[in-house]
Amino acid sequence: MIVGIGIDVVDLARFERAADRTPALLKRLFADSEQLDGDDRRPLRSMAARFAAKEALIKALGDSTGVRWHDMAVVSDGLRNPSFEVYGALADIVAAKGITRIHLSMSHDAGVAMAYVVAEGNG
Repeated sequence: MIVGIGIDVVDLARFERAADRTPALLKRLFADSEQLDGDDRRPLRSMAARFAAKEALIKALGDSTGVRWHDMAVVSDGLRNPSFEVYGALADIVAAKGITRIHLSMSHDAGVAMAYVVAEGNG
């Protein structure tokens, strides 16, 4: 059963300006592992898509009480399919809502990054 759906869109130019203006922003929003692709830094457009994913997840859950940005991490499997790892207050919300699976799709093109999340579970 679908428990929640969330979508978010990020303007790439605005995200890049914010990252340039506030050097600590990426560290505040993302775990070190999210910022790296192997040994290389991820491009900002990929980071913007990950930020959209985190925003979309909060929208799908309908609750962000006590949640911090580091309570969620966007990870990829060996085929580069994205998914979430959740921790802390966010893991508690996921469990309380009976969510057993979180589906994630992300993309970036034409100056925007977007993410779509479907939370599935027992409700």
